[in-house]
Amino acid sequence: MVTQNNPASPWWADAVIYQIYPRSFADSNGDGIGDLPGVTSRLEYLKDLGVDAIWLSPFYPSPQIDCGYDVADYRAIAPEYGTMSDFEEMVHTAHELGLRVIIDVVPNHSSAQHQWFQEALAAGPDSPERDRYIFRFSDTGAPNNWGSIFGGSAWSQVDSLTGSSADKDWWYLHLFDSSQPDFNWNHPDVRSMFEDYFRFWMDKGVDGFRVDVAHALIKEDGLPDDQVGPDRFAYSAPEAPGEIIPAPETGPFFDQDGVHEVYRSWRRVLDEYSGDRMLVAEAWVEDPARLALYVRPDEMQQAFNFQVMQSQWDARELRRNITTTYEANSAVGAVTTWVMSNHDRPRHATRYGYPTGAKVSQGIGLHDPLPDSDLGLVRALAVTSFLLGLPGSMYLYNGEELGLPEVLDLPDDARTDPTWFRTGGQTVGRDGCRVPLPWTTDPKGFGFSSNPNTWLPQPSWWGKYAVQIQRTDEASALNFYKRALQLRKQLRLGSGTLLWEESAPDTLTYRNGNILVAMNLGRVVRELDYDGTVLLHSPTSPRAPHSTEDTRKIYLTPNHTIWIDTSQTQ
Repeated sequence: MVTQNNPASPWWADAVIYQIYPRSFADSNGDGIGDLPGVTSRLEYLKDLGVDAIWLSPFYPSPQIDCGYDVADYRAIAPEYGTMSDFEEMVHTAHELGLRVIIDVVPNHSSAQHQWFQEALAAGPDSPERDRYIFRFSDTGAPNNWGSIFGGSAWSQVDSLTGSSADKDWWYLHLFDSSQPDFNWNHPDVRSMFEDYFRFWMDKGVDGFRVDVAHALIKEDGLPDDQVGPDRFAYSAPEAPGEIIPAPETGPFFDQDGVHEVYRSWRRVLDEYSGDRMLVAEAWVEDPARLALYVRPDEMQQAFNFQVMQSQWDARELRRNITTTYEANSAVGAVTTWVMSNHDRPRHATRYGYPTGAKVSQGIGLHDPLPDSDLGLVRALAVTSFLLGLPGSMYLYNGEELGLPEVLDLPDDARTDPTWFRTGGQTVGRDGCRVPLPWTTDPKGFGFSSNPNTWLPQPSWWGKYAVQIQRTDEASALNFYKRALQLRKQLRLGSGTLLWEESAPDTLTYRNGNILVAMNLGRVVRELDYDGTVLLHSPTSPRAPHSTEDTRKIYLTPNHTIWIDTSQTQ
């Protein structure tokens, strides 16, 4: 048994944090794009939901090639999202409601429109300005075989941007889109700029930062070739030649030891401020022990637990992934985070509607097989409530509390994700999980906007998931989330303990203090030989809480989770 935090722990140690994708959350001015005043107008809803903090995806000035993750100015607000005064009002309102505010920092790369990159292009080869990014000379093609995470080569020729003959055979690195050049994190100007960035936003009341691509800032000396090669979307594993699978998140530009000195320096900056300011790493690191290095006492406070998020509907795999990440974090004194959906992966209400083993991580679209949507939603609510019972911090993605599925019928000409374009449509990408939220049943914008022409089109059937309907339906996903979050807080499960119990095949059972949590991932009803009071069960379960023959038996139907208070029976 391991306790990951205690009553004196900082706020983030057991917080439920709600990710807001600003472009898709709420539009206040009718332009079809979500904005900061829209966020402010819905903060009461989030307080009522029961979350402790909000995390906003980027809202900085950007050409929006990658939905704001191509930042042109790190200390300003994109005009389509509002003004700095709007941001300050949002932070003030959130704090008045008792909600903390986390924002995205994008340190691996900037937009090609960033002032520094424009100065680098103008300054020419071998200039000090170019040393803030990664430029290389090669007259035999790209400097190495690195592939972009979004498809194609990770290198582009400089003269394609400048038209200068002096730039012939010069290249710049971009691990993502060609409009997102990578910073050179060995340059003191880059390190200084981001330290000033943290102070700027903390002075405005920001409580924490989600670090985008935290594992990629430092590249291996000499920039050696990568085992994956130049097309990461056509990767074939050595052990399965010919089978195309997602490329591993490994290579000479991922998880280099040098990133940790960067984060130690950031931690020192955050520690200048009161209020338990925090950092959470988006680090796609497969080895839980390596991932735990990012959350050592002098580095970040949290790292996203993607290993659990990517678990199939399989009891052994899910238990193994929960255990390994939990134990690795505990070994360095860190809390574990739990998350099932975000802006980069298909929604889990859809993922779990596919057979175990289905490859859906790169997006799902018009030409893919349809999932079992009812099964997917039932399983999504079951696994979410299973994770909510665990100690640590939980992250929710906007709309998951409504049971929103991935939008699979987006027309191809509406897509915006650069992965769609860079792979020539071979990879559907992430647009399906970013469709603006339905607040009402009004088909002209579904309460997200007064403008029916939203930045991504909302499907005609979107209204059946609307907040307006779910608020008054006690059996809705929204009201289930409210009950689960209220109980989690009341029982202090986030600051509890994890102790696995022996259970039947395809069933997972653990104790967190006096609360027993069980989930049935199998196909037959299971009898739980525990006495106690059923506090919570995931929706649509035709449960029979207590048998008339034996008061100790509680029945758990397939694809459901139950919480039992055993405090009166121990």
